Amino acid sequence: MAELTHFNDQGRAKMVDVSAKEQTLRTASARGTVTLNAETFALVEAGRMKKGDVLAVAQVAGIMAAKKNSELIPMCHPIALTGVDISFELDREKHTIDIMATARCKGETGVEMEALTAVSVAALTVYDMCKAAQKDIVIDNIRLLKKSGGKSGDYVYTEENR
Repeated sequence: MAELTHFNDQGRAKMVDVSAKEQTLRTASARGTVTLNAETFALVEAGRMKKGDVLAVAQVAGIMAAKKNSELIPMCHPIALTGVDISFELDREKHTIDIMATARCKGETGVEMEALTAVSVAALTVYDMCKAAQKDIVIDNIRLLKKSGGKSGDYVYTEENR
């Protein structure tokens, strides 16, 4: 099992020192799902939710969240992101919205948290914009799909390594 790195010699939280690490291109992708009922899903898909275009607002919110990640997660480093992209897959049969986020940077530390935060905030934004129409919205299965760059190498999510 990997050693936890965010504790100092006294067992207290610390931000890991990455100053000796080499700058590399780092990419991370994450995914999460929002499940709606049929009526709410139809409103979102048609762009008829009272608060506006749910997916457009969620996309911008996710990008903004990735940029603000180090202000939200205490031990995360501020990162100069070089790109963030959010996309959505709508499943009419299941009434789900799959949210995918990819973050990139050239730096000393990875962008997994930025991608995960982007997905999480985009999902919360969908919830916020739809809560007047439906209270039992489910947000689940938020996970890192893949990462590349850095000393620890590449990672790809599979059911086997879960």
